Amino acid sequence: MASGRPRLSVFRSAKNIYAQVIDDERGVTLAAASSLEGADAKAKSKTKGSDKDAAARVGALVAQRAIEKGVKDVVFDRGGYLYHGRVKALADAAREAGLNF
Repeated sequence: MASGRPRLSVFRSAKNIYAQVIDDERGVTLAAASSLEGADAKAKSKTKGSDKDAAARVGALVAQRAIEKGVKDVVFDRGGYLYHGRVKALADAAREAGLNF
């Protein structure tokens, strides 16, 4: 963990995107979100989890959940993925929702 801040980790698969806010010092996941939950799971046939809109929803949701737990400052861990497309959309939405990185 850099500077004692939790880490916003992103995992991108071919069909979905996942994000977690992790406290590495304690080994605890503080907040998590994925494109599999909420309205996406109910309307699976109508929405995709592999587009930028789904990534933006996941970014906003994980930011909201992290802020509810009292976490505002994080380190962005893109997991080796290029900062482009879905990863960038998730990061931008998390910033807009209030996370600082």
